[in-house]
Amino acid sequence: MEALNRQDMSLNEEGRFRLLVDAITDYAIYMLSPEGIVTSWNTGAQRVKGYKPSEILGEHFSRFYPEEDRAAGIPARALATAAEQGRFEGEGWRQRKDGTRFWAHVIIDPIRRPSGELIGYAKITRDLTERRAAEKAIRQSEEQFRRLVQGVSDYALYMLDPDGNVSSWNFGAERIKGYRPDEIIGRHFSTFYTPEDRAAGVPQKALEIARAEGRFEREGWRVRKDGTRFWASVVIDVIRDDEGGVLGFAKITRDITEKMETQRALEQAREELFQSQKMEAIGQLTGGIAHDFNNLLMAVLGSLEILKKRMPQDLSLTSLVDNAVQGAQRGAALTQRMLAFSRRQELHMEPIDVSGLVRGMMDMLSRSLGPLTAIETSFPVRLPTILTDPNQLEMAILNLVVNARDAMPSGGRIVLRASEETVPSGRRPLPPGRYVRIAVIDEGEGMDAKTMEQAVTPFFTTKGVGKGTGLGLSMVQGLASQSGGRLMLKSSPGEGTTAELWFPVVTAARAATAAADLPQRADNAPHGLRIVAVDDDGLVLMNTTLMLEDLGHTVFEAMAGPEALEILRRQPVDLVICDHAMPRMTGAQLAAAIRDEWPEMPIILATGYAELPEGTGIANLPRLGKPFSQAQLAEAISRVAS
Repeated sequence: MEALNRQDMSLNEEGRFRLLVDAITDYAIYMLSPEGIVTSWNTGAQRVKGYKPSEILGEHFSRFYPEEDRAAGIPARALATAAEQGRFEGEGWRQRKDGTRFWAHVIIDPIRRPSGELIGYAKITRDLTERRAAEKAIRQSEEQFRRLVQGVSDYALYMLDPDGNVSSWNFGAERIKGYRPDEIIGRHFSTFYTPEDRAAGVPQKALEIARAEGRFEREGWRVRKDGTRFWASVVIDVIRDDEGGVLGFAKITRDITEKMETQRALEQAREELFQSQKMEAIGQLTGGIAHDFNNLLMAVLGSLEILKKRMPQDLSLTSLVDNAVQGAQRGAALTQRMLAFSRRQELHMEPIDVSGLVRGMMDMLSRSLGPLTAIETSFPVRLPTILTDPNQLEMAILNLVVNARDAMPSGGRIVLRASEETVPSGRRPLPPGRYVRIAVIDEGEGMDAKTMEQAVTPFFTTKGVGKGTGLGLSMVQGLASQSGGRLMLKSSPGEGTTAELWFPVVTAARAATAAADLPQRADNAPHGLRIVAVDDDGLVLMNTTLMLEDLGHTVFEAMAGPEALEILRRQPVDLVICDHAMPRMTGAQLAAAIRDEWPEMPIILATGYAELPEGTGIANLPRLGKPFSQAQLAEAISRVAS
């Protein structure tokens, strides 16, 4: 009875086991005979492989393998492996009833009696097609990402281990930093930092910040393999596992040296624009003041000149007049400097051989320096021709030499040097081309950056009270700029100063044209002309009239342009001398109106300004610079009325 009960229980357990196996649908679980014949078939096998039990029981399991695997004997080897080693496990393609293939994970276990006799095999197959496709997609994604990272050339993208050692290296990192992967992987990333940053612990601080905050971002100097430096934008991100542990760091470095230099150039251009606007405003103010001074000095000098001619020959009186004339002339020189700074002075442009001009100045320069200062020159025998005002250039060189002398109160050596230079395209602040550079170099106290910024500002001076007007360098700068060049200063405290005048080289054809345009001095000035003098300043007009009448001319006075035109319409006139800066109708506008009605009428424009309005068609109108003497007035008349 007990044996019967045990048998029933065993049958019941077997039934429950069959129910369990049949209930599994994700795995194909079935039995094979020792020869490989299918002897059992669960629901999962039917779902995975497509065969009903009636269709597959009694069939050899090799039918699940692709034709090429059967031809290679893979099914038989799988059974042999299971029998010999106690287990076979593998993956490969299998074939369903409908001929479609799937990727299978297979386990075959041998089934033996207690005596060891092989009675069959237990076979479990799982469809891994979807998982394999997902893994393949992941691998493809990883490969694409790896290729993407490796293909980036503008950024250095690489990994660091938790200690900061390089563990990966892309092409951009090799291009930017110069190291091949085999040269840098395994080395600490502090290799890329400057010695001063390493000494300050900057690399370690970067990792600490990234570890604490999740990210580190900065800009700074980095070092390439060849030792050169570049300005880098750096981002370091920490990489953590699911538990929060640090796996390493992702590091991105970009070379932004060019961007930084562009930004610096932009800031410099903005600063230069600001300085230019500031100097332009000061120049306009200075030019206006200088024009008013010119009118006053015109009246003073002209009146003194007439007074000296008409007064008795008394030495005590003559010396007083001479002193007054000298004072007025110094004032005139000051206004010329102011006008030079504002670029409104009248320049008499001539082709100049700089070497010859400086050689002719050496005696004057030597006398200006005194016994404690020596001057050395370094000039080629010939230099290309430049176009500027020779008198103003001499004054500028003298000014620079005197400044150099004053910078060396205990004496020293001044070097006066000239050379031809070529400015390439893109070099600021001069346009590209050929230039003559005149340099005055001293061994004096030098200037700091703040003083350098103010050096050419009008009325700024480092000399004591009463020892300088502060307009010397302003005048030099005005001359250079008006001649198409530039004044450049180089200096630092204790290392002296180099002042450079750059003038553009002119072609032989232009130099010949400029020489032909120079006014020719007339030996015999005409007398007895009928002249209209026009000036809105009564003092200047009276002074001009006195000088003209003293020269033997008949003068008709007018204080405005329309008044002058009325005079011209009423009576015959030989010549018109008019001021330029007048209200309502300028001298240039008056000249244009005169040319419309009297095309052959000689006109002299009396002004201290070099610039005339564009579009008037009178750019070559004869001009007389204010303040002018009676001799200069007579010479101007002789040029146009002879």
